[in-house]
Amino acid sequence: AHVTEFYRAYGVGMFGLNKAFRITGSDNGKVTFHPINNMDKVMLDDLIGYEIQKKKLVENTEAFVQGRKANNALLFGDSGTGKSTSIKAIVNEYYDQGLRMIEIYKHQFKDLSTVIADIKNRNYKFIIYMDDLSFEEFEIEYKFLKAVIEGGVENILIYATSNRRHLIKETWNDRSDMESANGLHRSDTIEEKLSLVNRFGCQINYSKPSQKEYFNIVVNLAKKNGLTMTEEELCAEANKWELSHGGISGRSAQQFINHCLGNESASQN
Repeated sequence: AHVTEFYRAYGVGMFGLNKAFRITGSDNGKVTFHPINNMDKVMLDDLIGYEIQKKKLVENTEAFVQGRKANNALLFGDSGTGKSTSIKAIVNEYYDQGLRMIEIYKHQFKDLSTVIADIKNRNYKFIIYMDDLSFEEFEIEYKFLKAVIEGGVENILIYATSNRRHLIKETWNDRSDMESANGLHRSDTIEEKLSLVNRFGCQINYSKPSQKEYFNIVVNLAKKNGLTMTEEELCAEANKWELSHGGISGRSAQQFINHCLGNESASQN
């Protein structure tokens, strides 16, 4: 009976047994799915702070998993704030409700329509995950993405992370209305790329934590990991750490805690 329960909950076959995939495309237009076996086991509670952001993501994903209307999501903001972690955590949380993730890189956007054709009639809900999405002014991959988003398939959503709200790396050329080689005004392509952002109905801003929020993340992570330092010691050391390790972020807080854990276990040996 346990086995039947398992298959009822998780399904069978490749999509049943794995929660996340990457793809490789081939010259004949076929796409192969490869399970990602080493995905972080992270859950939403492991991400300290960002409660409003997580709540938005949860509400959107729950609607999607339950077959209600949901939006493509764009998580944007400073690096190291937990955008990618949030998406991985969402997949871990909703895996047993049939949620699966397919990670796609920009150079694979030409394969998007094939991927969608392969997954659209299955009983799972798929998030197509695009990490660190942005476009240079000369890149046209966004057109493939736009076509997919405009097509809209009910068991597929796109969740993307970006350090830029507008997804475009702006150059000075964008600002002048110069003619480009093909006679189009550059600003037209910029407009077209900007209109892509509006297709993400769920836009969530992950900004860099304040000093106070950073200390809160450090203290909570220390508690979770059983570190014995006092809060004063932790904050003083965490302050020194971020000054020499790329500034305040959730990522530098985690790296600081890893450093403390390493030192603590070394001194116990």
